[in-house]
Amino acid sequence: MHMSIQWYPGHMTSARKKAAETMERIDVVIEVLDARLPEASCNPMIRELREHRSRPCLKILNKADLADPLATKAWLTFYNGQKNVRAVALSCKKPGDAAKIPGLCAALAPHRGSNLKPLRMMIMGIPNVGKSTLMNALLKRRVAAVGDEPAITKNQQSFDLNPQMTLIDTPGLMWPKIKHDSDGLMLAASHAIGRNAIIDEEVATFLAELLLARYPALLAKRYGISPLVEVEEGERVDGAAIIAAIAKRRCYLIKGNEPDLEKAAFTLLQDYRSGTLGRISLETPQSRRTMLCAQTPVKEIHT
Repeated sequence: MHMSIQWYPGHMTSARKKAAETMERIDVVIEVLDARLPEASCNPMIRELREHRSRPCLKILNKADLADPLATKAWLTFYNGQKNVRAVALSCKKPGDAAKIPGLCAALAPHRGSNLKPLRMMIMGIPNVGKSTLMNALLKRRVAAVGDEPAITKNQQSFDLNPQMTLIDTPGLMWPKIKHDSDGLMLAASHAIGRNAIIDEEVATFLAELLLARYPALLAKRYGISPLVEVEEGERVDGAAIIAAIAKRRCYLIKGNEPDLEKAAFTLLQDYRSGTLGRISLETPQSRRTMLCAQTPVKEIHT
């Protein structure tokens, strides 16, 4: 049974309130998602705030260079079929990619974008999906702190992109209750949740199971493990067996010559996060539908 992951630092309550106030004064929401898990990294509060004010949304599937291109293509079709939404896949680290964004936003709010009525865009998203990297790329200068730890940006900031366009950066927003356990685990695997809220070994076991089902060749290539051969006869091939096999292959040992499962778990997570393992998507529109049909939401947890 997986634990339920919840992560909602105190400053996020005020950040949500501030975002709701700003929503009144903007024209387009730029929502940054992680291309490897677009729906799991999509904050339902952002959709509520946006729909309440009928604001159009440009969904950016960021880190597309780390995601499975076939899955990304399916996600773009999925989002571009939604009302008032336009989706694009890119990598905010590539300056040329970020340069496409103002034009896409302008198309969503054709009545704005003059010197008299500048186009006002608000960047939103959960922590650590690349909002600050995008901000810096758009403004062509370092204005937002970038780091690999979630929730670095704490306050809202506003910048003029040019006389016709204004950009508002907002802190990463989580939501108080993650409805589906697998979403929490996907977010933790992708480092959108602070480490104090997770246990690496459990998250890595979940990730290993998913990779075993969908990307066994990448596991074999990176760690030299053939998932079906490596496991002792009669044992089930599952995520825990993959972690143990990685420890064995890499000679990660602790006292008593036991496999160092914690180190193996951390290695798998790092290799996935950095793209070393290959281009991987943790969900597709189809797998998401299957999960929603099969999973009953966890009981409410109040934080």
